[in-house]
Amino acid sequence: MNATNPQHVERVKNAIIHKLIFALGCDPKEATTLNWLHAAMRVVRDISTEGRLETRRLTLEKGSRQVYYLSMEFLMGRTFSNALIAEEMYDVIKAALEALGQNVDDIINAEPDPGLGNGGLGRLAACFLDSTATMRIPAMGYGIRYEYGMFRQEINAQGEQVEMPDNWTSHEIAWPYVRPSKRYKIQFGGYVQEEGNRTLWHSADEITALAHDYLVPGYDVNLANNLRLWTAQAGSKVFSLADFNRGDYFAAMEKQNASENVSRVLYPDDSTTKGRELRLRQEYFLCSASLQDIVRRHEAQYGSCDNLADKIAIHLNDTHPSLAIPELMRILIDEKGYDWQQAWTMTQSIFSYTNHTLMSEALETWPVDMLGMILPRHLKLILEINEVFLKQVQERYPHDHDLIRRVSIIDEEGERKVRMAWLSVIGSHKINGVAKFHSQLMVKSIFADFAKLFPERFTNVTNGVTPRRWIGIANPQLATLIDDKIGGTWRKDLTRLSQLNTFADDEAFLQQLAHIKRNNKQALADYVKKQLNITLNPDAIFDVQIKRIHEYKRQSMNVLHILDLYYRILENPDADWQPRVFIFAGKAASAYYMAKKIIHLINDVANIINHDARIRDLIKIVFIPNYGVSLAQMIIPAADISEQISLAGTEASGTSNMKFALNGALTVGTLDGANVEILDAVGKDNIFIFGNTIEEVEQLRREGYSPMRYIEQDAALSHIVQQVSNGAFSPDDPTRYQDLFSPFGDYYQSFADFHAYVEAQNRISEFYRDPIAWQRAALANIANMGYFSSDRSIMDYARNIWKIDPLDDIPLDSEALVERINKPSAAKPYKT
Repeated sequence: MNATNPQHVERVKNAIIHKLIFALGCDPKEATTLNWLHAAMRVVRDISTEGRLETRRLTLEKGSRQVYYLSMEFLMGRTFSNALIAEEMYDVIKAALEALGQNVDDIINAEPDPGLGNGGLGRLAACFLDSTATMRIPAMGYGIRYEYGMFRQEINAQGEQVEMPDNWTSHEIAWPYVRPSKRYKIQFGGYVQEEGNRTLWHSADEITALAHDYLVPGYDVNLANNLRLWTAQAGSKVFSLADFNRGDYFAAMEKQNASENVSRVLYPDDSTTKGRELRLRQEYFLCSASLQDIVRRHEAQYGSCDNLADKIAIHLNDTHPSLAIPELMRILIDEKGYDWQQAWTMTQSIFSYTNHTLMSEALETWPVDMLGMILPRHLKLILEINEVFLKQVQERYPHDHDLIRRVSIIDEEGERKVRMAWLSVIGSHKINGVAKFHSQLMVKSIFADFAKLFPERFTNVTNGVTPRRWIGIANPQLATLIDDKIGGTWRKDLTRLSQLNTFADDEAFLQQLAHIKRNNKQALADYVKKQLNITLNPDAIFDVQIKRIHEYKRQSMNVLHILDLYYRILENPDADWQPRVFIFAGKAASAYYMAKKIIHLINDVANIINHDARIRDLIKIVFIPNYGVSLAQMIIPAADISEQISLAGTEASGTSNMKFALNGALTVGTLDGANVEILDAVGKDNIFIFGNTIEEVEQLRREGYSPMRYIEQDAALSHIVQQVSNGAFSPDDPTRYQDLFSPFGDYYQSFADFHAYVEAQNRISEFYRDPIAWQRAALANIANMGYFSSDRSIMDYARNIWKIDPLDDIPLDSEALVERINKPSAAKPYKT
């Protein structure tokens, strides 16, 4: 939009003042930065609302098939900046705010990150919603509006993670629409009664789900999709007025608080039975509210559910929402009167499922007894689904009793459990992995039996990231440079970045890349200095590992290399060492003992090395607390090295590897997840691959992996393990890390890959000494990441899984929309 048009700037300025006064009830003279943010957000929301109504109108007129995306996480990041980019309103909002004496960057930074996710699963869902709108695919996301998110991470003086409430909703008033008319009863407990051909569920408890709608505008198109989040509210029967009037306030409120805990926190601690029960209730709460809403929306349009399978697709982002399968069966059979087989045929045609893990121990299961106590009707349906399925398998393989045991939804070994991944596979018509390598392994390992039974169901959709946020917002200097060289169409067609390959021998261009990278490093260094009082050298290699803390991601192996470098510098202080800054960020699940210990170790090692004068700042280590989208947007553009070092065969895809490469960081990684495809895209000379392959990992396991063998063969590794285990980095508690680097543990084979990892890091240090060669490799990463766009991922889903065609192309005319601000809409009338 042309921000030099004084009429547009004046209209937007007046609209912001209007929202400030009449929507927020705030005197402009007394307005805080947060007030200005909310007023400006409401102006932009008006534009997005027109796009949402236009999407709905086109969908209804065409009778288009729609997708509903169910996910326990949506790590959306800040809404305002994303909407400004999508609606092409950044320049005019900036000019209007400046005319009002406000700074747009201060206002953008005042918005809290919504606490709706933890890691890659939630950020993938967010990228996908952005891309469905941009690619004109009618979609709605469904999730939970967690009052306190997961937690706000703090690091105490001892270097330990401390979980604090993340009350992000306390300031969240401007963007969402609360939908009081969208309320659904969610039932729990009780018993099931057979009455003729009918099954009646007499529940013991019920709560209410209330909808909050968050608009997700498409980029450069006058369309927007919707993220509907559910909040739990106790029903009127829960609150005891009699107890309250007697003065027993605790008794009056206890059940209400227990009911509303369902939407309090993302991933409650499930190390206790109560925590597990709450998490099961949480998952069903999401599924039941969403499925009731989907069916209501469909019936409002078509009058019945007869064509439900023709008009909707429901996608399960991992197994957390897999209870949606028996919930749809319950609605169709118990409430809509369809017979069992009709309902099952419709259900299988509607659902599809994305698998996100190859580790069998990470696949979700629920004890049969717990499921029967909390959801008796659904357990009955699951048992019926399993009975029908196993009968079909037995007809095909009448003598293979072991196959029957392996594919049964009910795991009969030990405590009987319901295998939710098995339910998702059996109840879906398509199952996809999230990287080519992952999908190949998926059908050979955890789902091998099902791939034999249903080979046509399994497919691949490699993950992607949205370039609007991960370059456009995160790295505006790089975005401007790309615009200057090839134009701005890469934001909707990332493959156009390949045109940058023509600048590989243009030293002036490579120096511009280097200048932008250093500016980003300096910005991060300034942030770290301000927040943590640690001084970072922006001319050092910024080596970054930011992701969920988990043993398989091997942050501990990263620490082993740091210690190896530390001891080598001490042994040979006069050598020409390349300065390094090692940056970590990520949360450990509150009940994950070993992951929290890894965070403690990182901070203990940092405390020793950062204060060791002998190192002369050749090594600096920083753990940045409370990792989230906004922090990632600052760290990723500053990275020189992207750490993607999971054990081969454990990471499904990864998306941080794509974001880093897109911003010119070079990957050091194993042949795992999407690293394999990134290697093919950028070329072997522009990535640092090391370590055992999946075949070698499996061979070591078959032979009986012996960590002690590697310790005995490698003097440097032996010395490091001994020093850590004996308390050299934890003098206050010398035994603190004896179990972390135990010679009898190391399930994820850090010791086996240690030597190859150190060699890869040595190659990195040497390569970095040639600035032109390094920037040429950085450019090769940027220019060849076009495949890894979430726009491409979404079109793969739409064509191959959901069978949905894009809506008509509605170009965004942002100037015309600005003309309609604070005027009656001139858009086409919305048809109900």
